[in-house]
Amino acid sequence: MDLAGRVLYRDGLVLVIDKPAGVPVHAGPGGGPSLEEGFDSLRFGWKRPPALAHRLDRETSGCLVLGQHPKALRRLGRLFASGRVKKTYWAWVAGAPAEEAGLIDAPLLKCSTRAGGWSMRVDGQGKQAATRYRVLERREDGTARIECRPLTGRTHQIRVHLAHLGCPVLGDKRYGGPAAPRTLLHARAISLPLYEGREPVAAEAPLPADISGFLDRAAAQV
Repeated sequence: MDLAGRVLYRDGLVLVIDKPAGVPVHAGPGGGPSLEEGFDSLRFGWKRPPALAHRLDRETSGCLVLGQHPKALRRLGRLFASGRVKKTYWAWVAGAPAEEAGLIDAPLLKCSTRAGGWSMRVDGQGKQAATRYRVLERREDGTARIECRPLTGRTHQIRVHLAHLGCPVLGDKRYGGPAAPRTLLHARAISLPLYEGREPVAAEAPLPADISGFLDRAAAQV
């Protein structure tokens, strides 16, 4: 997989790439294709390929941060762990919240069943999780586009929080979303305060063609 054409930002410490939907960032226990297999095309003269600084779900597209070398990965790890990285997601959801903007503050707990496998749920015994949201667009077909800014980094946080709000992400079967070609969640932008005394490193991922095509078709049917 050649990812060089998907680079959104690059310097001596970090790369930000536009992750395509449908590909896991790394191979699971059962193997199969993964994004990491294409990191060799992102060396740009370095002796080793870059490595993941964080993760996105298989079906999520958009801004993904890689570290050029171990020192960079340690610095990035501290930024993510301290909550200083600003992440902006766009989600297309069924319905829309009553309020134009707000904070979803609901702890998340990982659970599993023999029949359904593992998932996350809102549970008072879980880990603290908070997401700010803002309605960007209310569509005639009863869906909405919502901007989400996670303040914590829990697994499936945005997906579960939006479902908890009563607005599941389109295509997200695991958390009650109506049918769509895939989970319509896009990591739109990211901001990394990587260098002291300088503006944060910023990148923005364009809207993927599969999402824009689906939205156009849905609008034509209204």
